This record gives sequence, structure tokens and C-alpha cells, in this order.
Amino acid sequence: MGRRFLPAVSLLAGAALSAAGAPASVAGGAGILELETKIPLGDVKGRIDHMAIDLARQRLFVAELSNDSVGIVDLGASKVSGRIRGLKEPQGLGYVPWTDTLYVANAGDGSMRLFHGQDLKEAGRIELGDDADNIRVIACNRVIVGYGEGALAIFDATENRKTTEIGLHGHPESFRIESNGSRIFANVPDAHAIEVADRQSGKVIAKWPTGASRANFPMALDEASEQVLVVFRNPPTLTAFSMHDGALVASTGTCRDADDVFVDAKRHRVYVSCGEGFLDVFEQDAGTFRRRARIATAPGARTALFVPELDRLFLAARANGHEQAAIWVYRPDP
Repeated sequence: MGRRFLPAVSLLAGAALSAAGAPASVAGGAGILELETKIPLGDVKGRIDHMAIDLARQRLFVAELSNDSVGIVDLGASKVSGRIRGLKEPQGLGYVPWTDTLYVANAGDGSMRLFHGQDLKEAGRIELGDDADNIRVIACNRVIVGYGEGALAIFDATENRKTTEIGLHGHPESFRIESNGSRIFANVPDAHAIEVADRQSGKVIAKWPTGASRANFPMALDEASEQVLVVFRNPPTLTAFSMHDGALVASTGTCRDADDVFVDAKRHRVYVSCGEGFLDVFEQDAGTFRRRARIATAPGARTALFVPELDRLFLAARANGHEQAAIWVYRPDP
């Protein structure tokens, strides 16, 4: 992989940059991803970060980073039903249904705070370190959080006890866990790499350099195709790597300032949300990406959450001069 991998990334990234600057071949999004409703968040200013879902109660949690709060959205009523205040720049959210607990990672003070039950009463606080960020929850009752200058901490959600800490070569901007194995794939842009860790051994087992591509922030796994999907901000490209060895599979231009990417396995699609003010919708066909739609949203609306169980894509749109902050709810076509 080493010597052949880097030129391949550079070549494809250059081609993708040209494609990104070209006019969208498909605009709009009618019949592909329809805006169903907008749910106002109220007096929320500035940056909004990640979201999490409580499926049983149909509640969406929204990290209102610049407001030091988490909004609680009642999806059935399409309104904000409450708010957790007094946080410190909340970034990552994770809801554990087995213990009915919401985990909130705070960048401002490096803590992870716990809120339990219907009333979301505070149930604990775990000190992590600087820049507590993304949280992932897996079925074996584990909570994984990325933080600091390069670490993943794994917690037992039953005892809220740290079981493992994995050192990385830089801050993990996004990471994903394979469903039928022990590997964790992490974007580490400061190291210009994707790092693969084993959560059982607690060690990094592979490091895939990203060549000339920079700022690899969003990540998703397409496990049916055995691919790691990564979106780079510089140049703005959607790239697929083999889950086995990091070999480059496909790459294409996408919208700028991407912060989230999701796989819609039902429709064999990929959704990319960008702060530039667009949602890009791709299909992967014969080893290449084909853009189906470029949907105009709002500047700064780069954080999203796709929930397959609800068949909805939620987009966090920050307040601007014309509209207050809101969650935009998109419905994919049947």
C-alpha cells in the first residue's frame, strides 16, 4: 500500500477538486430527499454540534455548543420540550437505551456528564481531558469517547467505569466502530491519517496515510461494501477506502466544510452535510460515486444525524439574520 497509495490519493483528490468546482449535475432534491418540516429551537445562537436519539420516547438531543446547553426535541410534537443547561461547550452526545442514560461530552472543561431517565436528572460526571468530543455507543454496553490530543476512552455503561484507553497520534475528529468485530476506525487529521485501533487490545493496529488530502473530519462505515467512507475538507472530497487494508476504492468532489456523512443502506446512498449550505446525495455504482442531488440548506448547517429506524435525516441549522435556529427534518423517497 505505502508507495502506491499516496500517489493514488493525490491523483484522485486532484480530479475530485476539479469536479467540486464544477456546477452540480443534479440540483434540487425533489423526489430524493424532501424537507418535511422545520422544528424551531428557540433562542439558540451560534454553533450547534452533534445530535443523539432516544427512539423509545421519540426525543432528539441537540448539542447547542455556543449556548452551553442541550436541546430536547419532542419529535412527535415537533417542538422543544426541555433543555439541559449549565454545560461547557457540549460537543458529543450519546444515548444508551439499556441504561436510559444520555452522555454529554463537554469541550470547555473536558468532562463527560450523565443524565438519566425521563426527567434527565444528572447522574454523574467523568473527567476526561481537553476537547472532549465525539461519543459512540455500541451494543455490548460500551460508550466510547474521543478527546484530548489523541485518545479514545472506552467505558462500561453499566458501571460508568473506564475499561480501556487507546492512544492515537492526534485528536480523533470522527470515529466509527465495526458492528461485527473489534476495530475502531478514526480520522486523525493532525497526523494526516486514518488510524485503526482494536478495542480489545487497546492498541492501534494500522495507520493509513491520506496523502495530499487534508482535514478528514466526517466518517461513516459502509459495512455491506466493506468500506470506510471519509470526507476531506481540503480538497472537498468523498472518498471510500477498503476496510481491510485502507486501499483507495473511489473518490469524488463534494460540498465544502463537511461535518457529517451517513450511509443509507436501504437505498444504497450516502448523505454529506456541509457548512457551505448544501446536502449532497450520492449513489455508489460499479465502484464509483454518482451524485444524485445537491440540496440547498443554510450557511453553517453542517451537523446532521441520519436515523434509519425513523427513516429521517435531521439537520441542525444555526440562527441567521432571517431564521432562528431549527432542526430541519428530511424524508428520503420510498
